[in-house]
Amino acid sequence: MNESKIFLWEKAPYIDYTSNAFSPSLTKYIVNDKKSAVIVCPGGGYGGKADHEKEPIAKMFNDGGFNSFTLDYNVSPCHKFAPLSDIQRAIRVVRGLGFERVAICGFSAGGHLVCSGATLYDFDAYPKNDDIDKLSARPDAFIPCYPVVTFDKSFTHIGSRMNLLGDEWENEELAELFSCEKQVNSNTPPCFIWHTATDNAVPVKNSFALAEALSKNNVHFELHIFPTGCHGLGLASDINDISIWSKCACTFLTNIGF
Repeated sequence: MNESKIFLWEKAPYIDYTSNAFSPSLTKYIVNDKKSAVIVCPGGGYGGKADHEKEPIAKMFNDGGFNSFTLDYNVSPCHKFAPLSDIQRAIRVVRGLGFERVAICGFSAGGHLVCSGATLYDFDAYPKNDDIDKLSARPDAFIPCYPVVTFDKSFTHIGSRMNLLGDEWENEELAELFSCEKQVNSNTPPCFIWHTATDNAVPVKNSFALAEALSKNNVHFELHIFPTGCHGLGLASDINDISIWSKCACTFLTNIGF
């Protein structure tokens, strides 16, 4: 297995490089010569990135026969468009490496990031300035896992909204833009969603709202709701009735041509 880091830019947008700044990157987990790959985005409320939702997920996809990458993206404090810029650029970078089909998988706030990437791929989140930026940022599939979908105050994860939008967290125009269920259209790529009904951090209503929007727009999707389980389960490898999500997700990708 070849594992190595790829920086998305020499100088990423929205970052002050006069100091020792964070630079977003991909780590690759390549196991075969298929021209498809999955980019994994860990959760953490846009304030951190959970380790159990990084490499273990990438290796799970490897075990399922898929090449994968983990994305180390911007979190608070950062510009409101920095994480979206990172996912758009990451998809383009992976395409530039020769992968013709690219899926994105994310957890919790990472789920919000992949929902944003799948619905706002035409949004100019950052200035384009090289050949990589000529490639499509539209993913071929997305897999949001117990995702933050909306920024509607009535059922969002308010910490994710506050961390991403910063001082503008009460700006309803921005909240509308980042409410992914409101950005779904008929060109949104196929989607696999899972959540638990008893999630007390990110209400399951988030996944219902996404599924309803996908259905209304005739987008191919699967929705799996497990009856019990807390937030942030990752692989849930020790919970038999939930751990099947990973096999189901791999089957979903296979069935749509990955």
